[in-house]
Amino acid sequence: MAKGDDAVRRKKNKAQRKKLNRKSDSSTVSARVASIIAAKKRRKAGKRRICQGMCFSLPTPDDPFNERLDKKDVRRREPQKSKPSKLDRKVSAKRKDSVATKGSVLGHNAALKDEQKKSVSLINNMGKSRHIDSGKMEIQQDGKKVGLHGNQEQACKSSDFPSKYLILCLKAIEDTLYPDGTYNGEEGNRLFVNPWGIEFWKCYSAGKDILETSGSSSDFEQIAWIASTAADVISRREKEGHLFTGPFLLFIVPSKEKALKVRSLCKPLKAQGIHTVSLHPGASIDHQINGLQSCEPEFLVSTPERLLELVSLKAIDISVVSMLVIDGMESASGGCYLDTVKSVRQAISGKPHTLVFFNSFNNAYVPAVQSLLTGLVYRLSLNDSVASQSAGIIQSIHVCSSKEERTMKGIQALDNAYSNQIIARHLKVLYVVGKDNNIQKLVSAVKFKGYSISISSYLNSMESGNSLDCGGRMRPTVSIIDTENISCTDLGEYSVVIIPDFVLSIDDYLQILTRMARHTVNGVLHSFLTKDDSWHAGPLIEILEQCGQEVAEELRNL
Repeated sequence: MAKGDDAVRRKKNKAQRKKLNRKSDSSTVSARVASIIAAKKRRKAGKRRICQGMCFSLPTPDDPFNERLDKKDVRRREPQKSKPSKLDRKVSAKRKDSVATKGSVLGHNAALKDEQKKSVSLINNMGKSRHIDSGKMEIQQDGKKVGLHGNQEQACKSSDFPSKYLILCLKAIEDTLYPDGTYNGEEGNRLFVNPWGIEFWKCYSAGKDILETSGSSSDFEQIAWIASTAADVISRREKEGHLFTGPFLLFIVPSKEKALKVRSLCKPLKAQGIHTVSLHPGASIDHQINGLQSCEPEFLVSTPERLLELVSLKAIDISVVSMLVIDGMESASGGCYLDTVKSVRQAISGKPHTLVFFNSFNNAYVPAVQSLLTGLVYRLSLNDSVASQSAGIIQSIHVCSSKEERTMKGIQALDNAYSNQIIARHLKVLYVVGKDNNIQKLVSAVKFKGYSISISSYLNSMESGNSLDCGGRMRPTVSIIDTENISCTDLGEYSVVIIPDFVLSIDDYLQILTRMARHTVNGVLHSFLTKDDSWHAGPLIEILEQCGQEVAEELRNL
């Protein structure tokens, strides 16, 4: 039996009163519930969005008043299980530990499936054979948040291989620079399988500063990986709700030409919301000030002199930079360039994640690098040369007249390292002696100066605790090993190595030089020779010249 008009009106008025009551309590409704209510109102009012075009049907002769549409289904619905996308199903079928596509911008791009698989296999296969010493530092699987101004916590969430968004950025750079596909001719040269880029991504993910010692300036592949990694970190942090009030990446270059090259490689990322601005003396400073006022760039590429001018005029704020890349250490301006770079670094607050291209093995640049990288670092190089692997390590070779003088100068070298405030922060000292040498005099001399001793069990089971100096500072423990234990000792943790009696072969000397001080730029290798060791002088001079270090006149005379 049909209802009367009065009953229908009473029911409608009751529903309207309920709606008015709910409006008064709208502040207690969550955003999700409010969106559902708004969508329902639009649907009943006939105002539809594009995605709601088929949300309800039109009246029909069987149901002219659309009464069946408003009938609620009282049956309880089962919760709908989320179904993986086609890309997830295909990737998981090939590899069980594939990355989930939740929140990924590449979930719709099936063209990158093969590239992701190839990059995964390359990363898993290449990480074991590259010349990078990660030491005992491990990447936590759950990742850590990073402050907006620093990198000393986790740089980005840890995973087994780069994200799909990072690969998308690499592909955007590659496709823009080579639209005709010429770069795709050789499969081994694709950007996303570049060996240097993969090693850089691993080092950056570990959250430490990086010293690049290949011996050359940044090239096309390296710039592409740096920019893509920075864009990936920006994307991650924005998803976490972070806001950036200044440039994220600051790329210091020595010249206008280099600035334009870096900007051209970063320009394809504009489609991903990453804006790059280059600052150099080739343009008027007023034009650059107007450009900085009209946009807020995520990447800033600049020469240090022009950047300091703009900072002094308060046209740009670089105090919140999170990633700093320094290129051009061999610049023709020499000391002026390095001093300006130091001033730029002082204008940045906090601890930005720093990458330095140490493309000159000259000892004159070592102090500048030490002032830029004050903490623990990763050494990144795919170059196997002695000069590359030992970059930043000072070789100090002394010629002595007697054995007593060798011992005394060795203790002096130890005292100098301990008194150096920069080196003393992470000071670990190692003495390398001959197996048949009587080390009792050496141990007595070191103990007399207040240092504790740790001797390899192959020599004697002898170890004493740490000691304090008169100022209350903890003196470092001095480790002693013999020449036979060089290959089985972790030399990377020792920043100072002293060879009081040169009983080594040149191969052992090179092994120490290329394996020591892997996590610092303050490494020093002291060697002491007498006239009896003159047959070592020639090879040592050759090594010093190859590494760009000074050769003492007394060593040449020897």
